[in-house]
Amino acid sequence: MVGSSRWGLILLLLTWISSSAAQYSKPTGANPCIGKQSCHDCIQTPTCAWCSRPNFEYNRCFSPYLSKKIDEACPDAFNPDNVYIKRRAKEIWKGNYTVGTAIEEHIEVSAGGSHSSSGSFNINSSSGTKTSSVIGGKNEAVQLYPQHIELKLRINEAQKIKIQYAQAEDYPVDLYYLMDLSNSMKDDKQKLSDLGQLLVESMKNITSNFALGFGSFVDKVAMPYVSMSGDNLKSPCDGCAAPYGYRNHMPLSRKPKEFAEQVRNASVSGNLDAPEGGFDAIMQAIVCRDEINWRERARKLLLFSTDAGFHFAGDGKLGGIVKPNDGCCHLDHNGLYTHSTLQDYPSISQINLKVKENSVNIIWAVTEEQLKIYQSLTNHIEGSYAAMLSEDSSNIVDLVREQYNAISSTVELKDTASNWVNINYYSNCLGGGEMVETNKCEGVKVGNKIEFTAEIIIPACPKDRSEWKQKFLIYPVGINESLTVDLEMICDCGCENPDSPSYIPNAFECNYNGDLSCGICICKPGFFGKKCECGVNDKVQTVKNEFVCRPDNTSTVDCSGRGICECNQCNCYPRENPDEIVDGEFCECDNFSCDRRNKTLCSGHGKCNCGHCECNPNWTGPACDCNTDKTPCIKFGLECSGHGTCECGKCKCHAEGETIYKGTHCQICTNCPNRCEELKPCVLCTVFKAGNLTEAECNSTCDEYDIQIVETLEINADEDETGCWGYDEQDCKYYFGYLFNMTTHKLQVKVQEARECPPQVYVLGIVLGVIAAVVLVGLALLLVWKVATSIHDRREFARFEKERMMARWDASENPIYRQATSTFKNPTYTASGAHMSMHK
Repeated sequence: MVGSSRWGLILLLLTWISSSAAQYSKPTGANPCIGKQSCHDCIQTPTCAWCSRPNFEYNRCFSPYLSKKIDEACPDAFNPDNVYIKRRAKEIWKGNYTVGTAIEEHIEVSAGGSHSSSGSFNINSSSGTKTSSVIGGKNEAVQLYPQHIELKLRINEAQKIKIQYAQAEDYPVDLYYLMDLSNSMKDDKQKLSDLGQLLVESMKNITSNFALGFGSFVDKVAMPYVSMSGDNLKSPCDGCAAPYGYRNHMPLSRKPKEFAEQVRNASVSGNLDAPEGGFDAIMQAIVCRDEINWRERARKLLLFSTDAGFHFAGDGKLGGIVKPNDGCCHLDHNGLYTHSTLQDYPSISQINLKVKENSVNIIWAVTEEQLKIYQSLTNHIEGSYAAMLSEDSSNIVDLVREQYNAISSTVELKDTASNWVNINYYSNCLGGGEMVETNKCEGVKVGNKIEFTAEIIIPACPKDRSEWKQKFLIYPVGINESLTVDLEMICDCGCENPDSPSYIPNAFECNYNGDLSCGICICKPGFFGKKCECGVNDKVQTVKNEFVCRPDNTSTVDCSGRGICECNQCNCYPRENPDEIVDGEFCECDNFSCDRRNKTLCSGHGKCNCGHCECNPNWTGPACDCNTDKTPCIKFGLECSGHGTCECGKCKCHAEGETIYKGTHCQICTNCPNRCEELKPCVLCTVFKAGNLTEAECNSTCDEYDIQIVETLEINADEDETGCWGYDEQDCKYYFGYLFNMTTHKLQVKVQEARECPPQVYVLGIVLGVIAAVVLVGLALLLVWKVATSIHDRREFARFEKERMMARWDASENPIYRQATSTFKNPTYTASGAHMSMHK
């Protein structure tokens, strides 16, 4: 057995291996337990168990799934399971006034005697109940289930926890309005005082338990933030009050009239630079819980209203203020921030920390020109939202209502776990489908119950033993409820503790030269060996060589991790399968870890020797899967058609310049021009008696080709046969193929007997048909015209007859006769131009 110095080195190595080991959800074909030489190293490897029995013949660290024989030989092996205990599990409760209502707290234990790939074991028992009652009061709503659990987890074995969330009905809301009261916000202040009552009434439609508070800010009273001259310090602008950092005008209250009055009476002030001291005000408004009257069980909203940017940590140096912000409350009895000129502005991370600690949702109500920068701020401050404020803040009521609905309809889970704990969240939100990886669900309404699954994994054990027990919270953002997780990591074995009854100091099994811990001997200085049998009094070996069981100084494990160093010699561990042998001076060889093909060691064509295949004749390669016989590559007496070499019974084609060959025998030239155009005249004249060649030209030119007529042409691409086609004078399509016959050394051409000709077109019939159609159409049009004319004439004649019959003539007077007319002139009146005429 190795000595204490050896153990220190081995434990350090195995701790590193454990920290970098991949996660195992279920056993695989490989055995991850081999080489683990201590109990704590073994149980830090998923699926591994440790046998503490003395004189155990097999590997003490083994996988029960892969080593059934060892599992049967040591049924009491230490194989701890994940343990999941619900310490406090109040059911989700919407909260209301009750009399004598009891709320039970269940304690459920989930543990296991058999391993589960998910780390969860379904043996539930009620270990106790705790009952509390409320008489004539109001039960507080419970929105998160469960509330407190205990976990004992193995390394890299996941534990799944179901978490439920439901939005409570009529949940209390605290809204603190934090307003920039620099001179540019003067009109906004007046509008807000007018809308105070409307804001309260709007929020009462959401919850009857609503509290409203008001605070304001300007900036630090120091140069270069505000003017420090005498008159400007008293009144920096017309009608302005003296500048200040932050003031709490009105703690949270349910008095809307007082809110409107406080806003109306608050005086605006002025500063010099564009950014404001809003971060100072936010920090004080959050951490001064008693001064602001924040309620513990309420949704806390901080409405931040401004038309400018913000100062943050480091900007205080401009005014000679270098002391960092301490994140504590500094308000006097008048609600003024007393450390405005003593401490620097808080940083964004400080604001984010206080927001998370106090479960506050910040609503950035800013003007359009500032909206973009505050939207980017929401990515760094948890649970914050940005919305656009109108120029005079007239939309503040709608803005608060919309943002509250957005906040309350979204549930997002976060946690405070350390870097040693990995948590993944899964949920199907309201969809009812498959679970997806997410910690956020939207569109949640009162009455909806959202279920999350938190998968907790410990990737490695911390080096500091004090970190093996941790406590962290899983909480919904903006809600003052959380799930407390008491976590204990299973990183060692009880039998390794000297206080354990199974730990035997100066044990007989260790020849009284060491302590028996978990079935193995921990030798005293000066002794080593499996049973501490080797040491200074050993006649064969007086001094233990530190590296004698290692192949070189770079190795950190004795006997390649597959054996035990006993008296300066490696004793290799036996295998469960007697046919599998580990041997070699440093247990570096075996007969089972050689390359395989088709799950067969050395492809069945050799034997495994020290991790390398020794192949049978005619076989080569790392897995003896390469046949040296070249017969499959030879065709027509040539190896790979002369265009390649035979490797492992298959042709590997070569590229000859720009010419590329392929095929089973490299017989196909992929970029060589084909001979289709060359063969077309011979195919036409020989088979179809067509084309431009005469019979004599056809016989002399085409004699060098072996032309065959086939009923159906089938092209065999594997034989390098090329398919061709063309059209003859009658526009008929014909098909043929060719390949070089290595036997006859002639080009063999196969021609399909039948051609594909287009259907015959009768031109004369088409012309006569067109003429007949034109004549018929003309006759039809003439007939239509004749019929239309006849009908028109008949109608005109009938009308004439009707008018003639209706005519009536007066018999006493001829209508064409007109009586004569006589005209008389009086000469005496000619001077005056008068005249007289008479008719008769």
